[in-house]
Amino acid sequence: MIRRINLNGNPNIGVSVSATDDLAIVPINMLDSATDIIKECLEVDIIKTSISGSSLAGALSVGNSNGILLSRYALDSEIEKIKKSDVDVGRIPDRFTAVGNIILANDNGAIVNPLLSDESVEVIETVLDVDVVKTTVGGFKITGSVGTATNKGALLHPQTSKSELELVEKIMKVPADIGTVNNGVGLVGACTAANSEGIIVSQDTTGPELARIEESLGFLEGYL
Repeated sequence: MIRRINLNGNPNIGVSVSATDDLAIVPINMLDSATDIIKECLEVDIIKTSISGSSLAGALSVGNSNGILLSRYALDSEIEKIKKSDVDVGRIPDRFTAVGNIILANDNGAIVNPLLSDESVEVIETVLDVDVVKTTVGGFKITGSVGTATNKGALLHPQTSKSELELVEKIMKVPADIGTVNNGVGLVGACTAANSEGIIVSQDTTGPELARIEESLGFLEGYL
């Protein structure tokens, strides 16, 4: 299922929402109407919490079916709240705070900012239980912002090279393609929240963009 919504007028869905196949982390102040749409579309349990004291859950967290990653500045109370959903949680030791912007992951692999330390890569491998590769997507180090990936497919920034595309497919073990959202925006990760059951995009996402999303990520039920 594909749904088009804006969160309090904000089209950058992926900055506010972090989703796996099992759960979605959303801001504490998110309206119940938006929470209900996310729960129904992605078929997940909802965790309402701040991350590092911020409402930008999508930018500040990332995960898969095996675990959730946060920055080293995440509060113990936030971690304990997420752990109540019976999921492993780890902190990235590097100075980077927006881990959702620099890690692209599914249940098979992760593509991460090449500036991350080997110590952080080890944490990612352990918590997410996947192989990790340091590289760019579309020439960008913010791999989580310029890509969105599920266990069915991946959609990447339109500047993604053929070699980058092939590497994503190899590591994440899913078909990958390029595209945009939000009427021409290449930051597909920052503007979407997706898992194997559905995808949330902004209301400005066009029909042709939705068609590319369906093809890339395997959503065939249509959109609203």
